[in-house]
Amino acid sequence: MNESLIKGNITKALLLFALPMMAGNLLQQFYNITDTFIVGQFLGKDALAAVGSAYTLMTFLTSILIGLSMGNGVFVSICYGRRQEDRLKNGIFLSFLLIFGITVLMNVLVFLLMGPILSFMNIPTEIRPMMGEYLWIIYFGLPAVFLYNYFTCLLRAVGNSSVPLYFLLLSTVVNILLDLLFVVSFRMGVGGAALATVIAQYLSGLGVLLYTLRKCPAFAVRKRHMRWDPSILSEISNLSVLTCLQQSVMNFGILMVQGLVNSFGTVVMAAFAAAVKIDSFAYMPVQDFGNAFSTFAAQNYGAGAYDRIRQGIRKALLCITVFCLVISGAVFLFAEQLMLIFVKPEEREVIAVGVQYLRVEGAFYIGIGILFMLYGLYRAIKKPGMSLVLTVISLGTRVLLAYATAGTLGVIGIWAAIPIGWFLADMAGYLYYRSRCRSLLFADQPKERKNA
Repeated sequence: MNESLIKGNITKALLLFALPMMAGNLLQQFYNITDTFIVGQFLGKDALAAVGSAYTLMTFLTSILIGLSMGNGVFVSICYGRRQEDRLKNGIFLSFLLIFGITVLMNVLVFLLMGPILSFMNIPTEIRPMMGEYLWIIYFGLPAVFLYNYFTCLLRAVGNSSVPLYFLLLSTVVNILLDLLFVVSFRMGVGGAALATVIAQYLSGLGVLLYTLRKCPAFAVRKRHMRWDPSILSEISNLSVLTCLQQSVMNFGILMVQGLVNSFGTVVMAAFAAAVKIDSFAYMPVQDFGNAFSTFAAQNYGAGAYDRIRQGIRKALLCITVFCLVISGAVFLFAEQLMLIFVKPEEREVIAVGVQYLRVEGAFYIGIGILFMLYGLYRAIKKPGMSLVLTVISLGTRVLLAYATAGTLGVIGIWAAIPIGWFLADMAGYLYYRSRCRSLLFADQPKERKNA
């Protein structure tokens, strides 16, 4: 069922739309978290380091497809808000061809460049064979990642955030069961963990594809929609490519930090692998709230409901602040217990490094919470370039400070660089809003009924 976000109680609409997205992406984290847990407990720290580094790389590759799909989702939300049915369907046809073509090209390249990628990431010699085995299998899942994220973003663009959750729940259960079967029972090593993830990814990707084709007439592309329209393709490309760059630059910066972390050896690699999973799990809901806010803002931008966007900014900021304060406190207090989920108790050095990371970064989740909201706002009002600028500020600061301080401060310099980058980007995003975007959203518009 599609839900319009241009009417009704704003806070309720945002939360009801965001909650399935939060639950869905928390489940999605279980794909790699399950691998990390089982690999860490049954295969040891070298395997944990290999899978953890592979996760960082796959997150970068996946971010390209997610960014393209999210940008297309903004286009669909705006057309939906304006009730431009034919333009919406023509856009679906063109965007599917564009993003699918990029997926195929990317899939070919990562297979061809396996060796150079491992060298670029400074993978230690002792774990390179395991990481290569894991990546060789996990790369086959990229088309499934495309299918899931493309059709999920379509559904979310028109207010349906629940259906993708159901397919993801099913695939997560399958992933866990297959992990136990392949790694623990069949003793297939890291390759078994990768195979379990790929099978589960195809289950969710094909499932949401079939649902969309059968149950969503709003997306039914007819022959008259299968045409080349330069204006539509230009708009989709502008939104999708810039959002893709924003997502991929963010994760490329993380990949560069991963390379620096790898230079400190397998203990720090293993600690970082486990801590990043906890970190991602902790702030994933607020990232999804930012994406939900983006859909809300895009629909209302399309409908010209600027007053409702202004109210939504205030209410979204309050929700994000409350969540971040609660989760920061929990991560800071229970950092050691969280590390023990992935690391054996006797690995005290790994646990200590991971706890340090979580307490330095986890105390400042409010910084990334606000940043995700700014990303969502600028995508929605067709200023995705600003989201890219904020990402460059955040990640550029993180990478430069990490490399500048790691030699003198050690790994704590890498950890501290992360929240510093968040807050600098937040400040830049706020100043841009005050100077450029506030006048747009406060332009004279017909008075609308206020919604609490």
